[in-house]
Amino acid sequence: MKKLRNGQRTTDRGRIWLATAGLLALAAGLGSIFRYWNGQSDLNSHVPEFIALDLLAGVLYLCGVYLVENFRLGLPALLIILAGALVFRFYLLPLDPPPLSDDVYRYQWEGRVERAHINPYTVTPGLPALGSFQDRAHPIETARDIPTVYPPASEFAFSWVSTVSGYKRLFTGLDLATVLVILLTLAALGKPLHRVLTYAWNPTVVVAFALCGHHDSLAIFTLVTACFLIITQRRAFSFVFLALSFLSKFFPAALLPVFLATVRREGLGAETVRGLYDRHPEPGNATLGVGVKATALPAPPDKPVAALWPFVTVFAAVVLVAYFPYARAGRSLFAGVSKYAAIWEANDSAFRLLLLAGNSRDQAKLIVAVALLGLLAYVLRKRMELLRACLFVIAGLLLLSSNAFPWYFTWSIPFLCFYPAAPWLLMSVTTVLGYAPVVAYAAGQPYIHSPFILALEYTPVYLWLCYAGWREARRNPGPTRRDLKS
Repeated sequence: MKKLRNGQRTTDRGRIWLATAGLLALAAGLGSIFRYWNGQSDLNSHVPEFIALDLLAGVLYLCGVYLVENFRLGLPALLIILAGALVFRFYLLPLDPPPLSDDVYRYQWEGRVERAHINPYTVTPGLPALGSFQDRAHPIETARDIPTVYPPASEFAFSWVSTVSGYKRLFTGLDLATVLVILLTLAALGKPLHRVLTYAWNPTVVVAFALCGHHDSLAIFTLVTACFLIITQRRAFSFVFLALSFLSKFFPAALLPVFLATVRREGLGAETVRGLYDRHPEPGNATLGVGVKATALPAPPDKPVAALWPFVTVFAAVVLVAYFPYARAGRSLFAGVSKYAAIWEANDSAFRLLLLAGNSRDQAKLIVAVALLGLLAYVLRKRMELLRACLFVIAGLLLLSSNAFPWYFTWSIPFLCFYPAAPWLLMSVTTVLGYAPVVAYAAGQPYIHSPFILALEYTPVYLWLCYAGWREARRNPGPTRRDLKS
């Protein structure tokens, strides 16, 4: 028996070292792709090649996720994961000007307006008097006549730096800070720290922040911090960070009911949550086909609704304080967002199908709003654990939204570290196809998405979701007529 145990240990060690060597090889492959991009002076002229290499990087990334989800890895593997996360980003940071998106030049303009003590909600880049605020080499062409769409926390962040490379460093730094918070959350839940790879190595994340310099990492960092704080029983601070996330991007507003429901459940702390995560999860989930079987929390006595008002007050107070310096803008505070929602449509799936079905834009918006409310009601009724609910709601929001740019999908990727949803892991890879319109846009043509490319991007994900839902329905059929009568 002793010899058998020793042999088993030797075999296990061999598998661990083999998996670690596999991670090292995958890191080398990913690093080679990012290093190759580092040597390209104009990626906008090679978008098809970029997309092909990014999809290859996605395959390597998914192999890495498989290894961390199926092997008990040690410290060497964790060091490889963290070193890879740093190296991948350092390869892409020097690329200037950033390819694929010109959003960073709008950040630069907003920052200059902020530093000049001009209310950004009352002016636009198209005003002749503000022409000197633009980067002459990269004048703003998109939404020139629309005021800022960004909330106050983003505006504040834009004022911190003045150069394009500075924005890339700032938002990549916040991206790396998110990696740290994910590690802390995994540790609080007693889960393997290696799962941080699911976020840290994701090509969509690395491209969005280190290559393009998008500011979404600010909202992601504050949102993940809010989750960590509520899990570790620092509830009031959690709502402060949730408000800061909302003040960076508006999407976390959809998660406010989820956070309130989490607080309402008495006794929900790290010890309670820990039991919901399995090292080797069961396949099959009703909606996302995640690697964890759908599990509802037990139903302890809930706090009265009145006990939630202090947390709502904290959230509202932070939001009001942030908007107060811009209050003189009046109705113009949300003019930019309103125009953006009214006219913009990019890389969408369900919303585009609603329009193709003959609905007007307003009708499609109404259908989407009802669907989102239904999704929230389902999450609350099922008493989903916080991190799973965040993944569920954000994924639904992105699939229903009229705008789902590739970097928007980074909002959901941190939660895959806790619930590795197979279809959504695939979505995080195929979303790179959303950069395809850059080919025409770089040549001065309109930013238009090809229905064929959108089908390639979304169809495998929707089919996988439908299959997972069908399997779950067969596994757990609803009550029969006989059950209802009894």
